[in-house]
Parts: sequence; C-alpha cells; structure tokens
Amino acid sequence: MTAALCGSANVIPLSGRIMGALVWLASYPKSGNTWIRAFLANYLSNAAEPYDIGALTDYTTGESGASLYRRHDPRPAAAYSIDDVQRMRPFVHHDLTLLSPGPVFVKTHNALRLLRGVPLLTPAVTGQAIYLLRDPRDVAVSYARHLARPIDWVIEFMANEGASGGGDGEKVHELMSSWSIHVRSWTERPNKRLHVIRYEDMLADPVAAFSGMLRFLGGEPVAERLERAVAHSRFTVLQAQEQASGFAERPAGADAFFRTGRAGGWREALTPAQAARIERDHGDVMRQFGYL
Repeated sequence: MTAALCGSANVIPLSGRIMGALVWLASYPKSGNTWIRAFLANYLSNAAEPYDIGALTDYTTGESGASLYRRHDPRPAAAYSIDDVQRMRPFVHHDLTLLSPGPVFVKTHNALRLLRGVPLLTPAVTGQAIYLLRDPRDVAVSYARHLARPIDWVIEFMANEGASGGGDGEKVHELMSSWSIHVRSWTERPNKRLHVIRYEDMLADPVAAFSGMLRFLGGEPVAERLERAVAHSRFTVLQAQEQASGFAERPAGADAFFRTGRAGGWREALTPAQAARIERDHGDVMRQFGYL
C-alpha cells in the first residue's frame, strides 16, 4: 500500500453508451464489493449449487490487474509510473468492453476523479455504475484485518486525500483518496445511471436490495431465481467455500477473506477515541447516509 498525491480534484461524470459498455461495481475497499459480485455470479448462472467464488471472473472482472496493462506495455508492472498507468487506463477500459457484446461488470476501488488529467473511470465506455458504501467505522476494522495493519494506521489512511493502493507487480495504481472524498465523488451528483446501495441495507434485507439493483440494471427479478441467488451468496456460504477451497483474493498471510461481515462490529473493536476520530474525519458524509 502506497500513498500518492492526486492530480486534478475534478470529479468526472458518468456518461457514455449503455449497450456493451462497462457497469462499474464501485466501492471503497472492504465495503462489500465481493458480495455483490458473488450475487451476480449466482443470479446470472442460475445454478442449482452456489457458484464457485474462485470463478467470479466468469461474470465480473477488475480494471486494475497488472496483466491487463502489460498488453500495452510489456515491462513488469512494478516499473510503471502513475503517468504510465494513466496513459494506458483508457485503452484498458476499452479492451474490457470487448469481453462481451452486452454490459461488462467491472470492479473498481478508484474514486470518480481525474488523476494526472486523465479520468480514473473512462466516461466514453461507461454505461452504468453501482456504488456500495459501508459505515466507515466497520470499514476501518475490516480493512485493518485485511491489510494486517494497526487500526490507527488505517484510520489515518482513510482520512488521507492521497490514499492509494496497487503500484506493485499484481495491481496498477488505484486512487481511493479519503473515505469521505471517495463517497462524495461517486454520490454527490445524482445520476440516472448510478445506483447507490448501503451495505447495511443489503444485510437487513438482501432480497429487497438486490431486487433494486437488478431493476436498475434493466430487468425485473425472477422471484425464485432471486431467492436462490441470495441464498447462494450468503456470507456463511462464502465463508464455507473459502474454508474448503481458499480464495485467490485473500491477502498473503491472512487467515480469511470473509470474516464476520456484520454491521456494528466496530463497537467491540474500536476504542472510544478511535470511533471519535473517524466520526470527526467523516461526520458530514456519515450523517448524510444515516451513520450518525
């Protein structure tokens, strides 16, 4: 994990064509993006058994994998500068549209911003976006465990406007910025092509949350298929799959990717001072989305 100063602070619009375009599955890290991907795989496959979490890329992909960029620059990805990545990013996003004649679901942790004058999400190939957010106090706890970092370090990271990840041999540079800036960049301008979901609402009523997402994508959910997909992507099912077969996205040295997945766990994990720091850093956005 690295930190870098962003270039322009301008927010970019969601625009572009719909058919065959990218549907961004966007979130700050550890906000439930993988859960949405698991649901989509189960709903689209409509299989009798839970879809293998090791094969989520059958239905969704990412935009920061180094292999995507090596098609345009054969050097080791760790050698890429931020300028190199931003030069290639629009071409990589165009490449992703060729994966399917219909919409292509693409995971991203990037803020909806410009970096070095280039959009982190390319408007010309963007059709729609689903943005998932989660209580930043729970994000801090989950992210600290994911990174094997102290919670205080993660709290500081989440308040840093230049917070970024990648830039190694596996992933290219990603600019998350602070948690508040990330959320605002995606949500501050209502857009008919943007659907916003709170992680806590998915937990409370996954059938309603995923039904709303499917309707946003243009289809009326089939009740039996929807309920089966929800059941097959429950957290306990994902945990069991990981325990049985592992999960490629689990960080090296971590004992699990899918931990508790519950809301409000921060109350037992954060000190009062840590919770107060997060609320001070992000209080305006937390109040906007009902977290305070």
